[in-house]
Amino acid sequence: MNITHTKLQPFPLSPPLNHHALFSSSRSLPLPRKLKHAHVKKSPSFASTLYRKHTLLSYGCFGISRSRIRSSISEVEEEQKQKPVLVKRAYPFDEIEPRWQRYWEENRTFRTPDDVDTSKPKYYVLDMFPYPSGAGLHVGHPLGYTATDILARFKRMQGYNVLHPMGWDAFGLPAEQYAIETGTHPKLTTLRNIGRFRTQLKSLGFSYDWDREISTTEPEYYKWTQWIFLQLLKRGLAYQAEVPVNWCPALGTVLANEEVVDGVSERGGHPVIRKPMRQWMLKITAYADRLLEDLDELEWPESIKEMQRNWIGRSEGAEVEFCVLDSDGTETDMKITVYTTRPDTIFGATYLVVAPEYTLLSSIVSTKQRESVEEYQEIASRKSDLERTELQKEKTGVFSGCYAKNPTSGEPIPIWVADYVLGSYGTGAIMAVPAHDARDHEFASKFDIPIKWVVTPNNGSCIESGKAYSGEGIVMNSSNMNVGLDINGLSSKEAAFKVIEWAEKNGKGKKKVNYKLRDWLFARQRYWGEPIPVIFLEESGESIPVLETELPLTLPELDDFTPSGTGEPPLSKAVSWVKTIDPSSGKPAMRETNTMPQWAGSCWYYLRFMDPKNSNELVDKAKEKYWSPIDVYVGGAEHAVLHLLYSRFWHKVLYDIGVVSTKEPFKCVINQGIILGEVQYTAYKDTDGNYISADSAEELGEYLPEIIEEERVLKSGEYFVLKDKPNIRLTARAHKMSKSRGNVVNPDDVVSEYGADSLRLYEMFMGPFRDSKTWNTSGIEGVHRFLGRTWRLIVGSPLHHGAFRDGTLVTDEEPTTEQLRALHKCIAKVTEEIEGTRFNTGISAMMEFVNAAYKWDKHPKAIIEAFVLLLSPYAPHMAEELWSRLGHPDSIAYEAFPEADPVYLKESTIVLPVQINGKTRGTIEVEKGCSEEDAFTLASQDEKLSKYLDGKPVKKRIYVPGKILNVILDRQSAKAGSVQ
Repeated sequence: MNITHTKLQPFPLSPPLNHHALFSSSRSLPLPRKLKHAHVKKSPSFASTLYRKHTLLSYGCFGISRSRIRSSISEVEEEQKQKPVLVKRAYPFDEIEPRWQRYWEENRTFRTPDDVDTSKPKYYVLDMFPYPSGAGLHVGHPLGYTATDILARFKRMQGYNVLHPMGWDAFGLPAEQYAIETGTHPKLTTLRNIGRFRTQLKSLGFSYDWDREISTTEPEYYKWTQWIFLQLLKRGLAYQAEVPVNWCPALGTVLANEEVVDGVSERGGHPVIRKPMRQWMLKITAYADRLLEDLDELEWPESIKEMQRNWIGRSEGAEVEFCVLDSDGTETDMKITVYTTRPDTIFGATYLVVAPEYTLLSSIVSTKQRESVEEYQEIASRKSDLERTELQKEKTGVFSGCYAKNPTSGEPIPIWVADYVLGSYGTGAIMAVPAHDARDHEFASKFDIPIKWVVTPNNGSCIESGKAYSGEGIVMNSSNMNVGLDINGLSSKEAAFKVIEWAEKNGKGKKKVNYKLRDWLFARQRYWGEPIPVIFLEESGESIPVLETELPLTLPELDDFTPSGTGEPPLSKAVSWVKTIDPSSGKPAMRETNTMPQWAGSCWYYLRFMDPKNSNELVDKAKEKYWSPIDVYVGGAEHAVLHLLYSRFWHKVLYDIGVVSTKEPFKCVINQGIILGEVQYTAYKDTDGNYISADSAEELGEYLPEIIEEERVLKSGEYFVLKDKPNIRLTARAHKMSKSRGNVVNPDDVVSEYGADSLRLYEMFMGPFRDSKTWNTSGIEGVHRFLGRTWRLIVGSPLHHGAFRDGTLVTDEEPTTEQLRALHKCIAKVTEEIEGTRFNTGISAMMEFVNAAYKWDKHPKAIIEAFVLLLSPYAPHMAEELWSRLGHPDSIAYEAFPEADPVYLKESTIVLPVQINGKTRGTIEVEKGCSEEDAFTLASQDEKLSKYLDGKPVKKRIYVPGKILNVILDRQSAKAGSVQ
């Protein structure tokens, strides 16, 4: 090859020496794939080295001397040093996003005024209160936040007054544990974490009204948490009781349930026992029926409502008394009351079971069995309620040495102690009917207790041998005329009614409604929580509420947050704070040293957002009446029971005392799915180090797992295999993001590389909002390209130096009918999908529009402006920038959202099947009112159909408008023509 260049021309590259900018120019030499996709975070010096090596190598192939090449490279580098720093990107999100975030903050764009025009409709959309952890956000967190932001922006543009606030549920265990470990005050840790969360949320462009920001740790806020507690106390809904807690002797403290793992403390692995302590309780059970009944009025997922119903656990049955017998079988004055939902099976009760913590147990147990029972109680005290009631666990128990009398059969039955019965549920004692309860059957079989069948299935089918029959049916073996009760031959329902009637008449029991729901344990032996506004007189121990005028009762400053070691909470160390005087009597008193649980502050925060600066009342009545209830409440399914239940309870109390105007706080609840970490591929090796297929690894028993990089993986049908060993099948699994797994993706990194709008769009495009999905970093590139295409469609391609022109490419021409149809079809789809929270399909509609728009020669301003309005809830930064470039001086945030015109939604064309001699050969697109002649002409011109029609005589045409065109060819004429 003859090279005639006397001087090597520099590449038209955009400075600085960023390798993406260097190697993306269409006029530069092609790079090896490995270099083209080098990670964007490499330093300029790295890029410069690549540039040098690649240029030397490439031009060396053409016979150009290395000295000439080096000279030219030096000239390029020297020239670039004199130019401003530019980075070539799909679109300049790194400039756009910070600019508009500053604009929104400086102009308080999303501030909802205290006094809104109440003649306008309202829309209150709320995220579940986040706890600001030290780890900050991962990419799973913005899923729900992005959805609520789209809804908030959409409703603002539809003319609603929108309330979309954010705050922090900041009291809690993690901050206190960190304080104990490091000596850092939890307040400092909390403020630092809040600052990080706030910065991250702002970087994603969420349209929160930051003027309403609240934190549960601020005295101005928890003053009203304390005030609510006092209202509960006044109404007898707050009380003190002895309840079992998780006590760790080695650590000298009470532990929360989440701090106990398999009977030992999570920190240190020390034994934990259940120990009764005096605790504050809230009487949520008083509201059980209302909490249950009002679920029917809510627009919540049925699964969530069912979880709440099950947690409340309302059941109808009977309380029946069993008389305890003494050693010679004589009835004593002592009675054991049991609750049963199946009084029809009472003749089949062959033993009683009481909980290890049953209050009368010490009086019941025989001298001979006392040591065994006490030993069993000790073992049971180390187990959580969940461990004790686990259905799959092996049943354990010990005989009390005592008997009771079955009131219906008159037979003596043994009293057993077993941990599968809880002292906190029902009466703490059950009648065991092993023939008709699987748990009782398993226990009776293990301890050789008699099993008596008293119910047979209605259809007369045989009962499976060795198993209990728990269904209803016809009662048998259930008659004792000595006590005047015969229920043989009755249905289960009839028998149950008759047993209750008999029990009430004879003073043996009564009809009873019971609940699984327990009263709420409302005290923690912690420092970092709301102080409970109660004092105790030193002389009598009488509890006295703090005066409302003295609220807030603030936390004292402490340097030592470690547990006291005696069971006393850390606040007991603040001696000068604990000692006080009762203002009404002047007598010495002590402050309550327990604090409220983390749930407290999050039970009512949605009300404070309505009126966050009010120092005189919890919330102004007029503001509450306007904004209540919350229209949409979005959060994880892990809060489906306790948080929602506790909030509903407090709300109903506030409703009863006239603070709120609605019976329920949350009109609609939506649970977003979980974003799992990227798929992890695992291969398996045998003990010799040879790869084996995943399907045979379990059979082998002994195997070594090995994590495989994605580059070594190949998809083969339904399975994943090793590229170089396709016979070796792998397992592919995505896990929930966690630091321990090392699969957490930081949104800061994604925003840095692709922009906040790309992250928002990708999280919405991954799949249905309520479904769980797997994060894939490469997947974000697709939506990033879409945004880049949208930008270039409206602004144009970058100029030769890499920057983009000012303004846009739009024209002032009138839109064509085709353009209007494409636009209004997109408007209708995007509107419908936002309202249905089907955000992924709304994005698909916008992608289809952009694809169609690229085929147009010109882009009228009226069309493009409407599309930018559609895009703005999803990609607000880009939309603001484009709106500004289109000549609008104000933010897009309050512009009217486009409405679809039905005229342009009607399809003007149809797809018409075309048959040749009765066989379908293709289709053509025709106008709805197309004539037969026009349809035939279009068919003749169609590339596929014309080969069947060209030059061939037509015998006749059968045309059904809008349905079909059938062309019958004259085969005889065709043959005759061919002969001639």
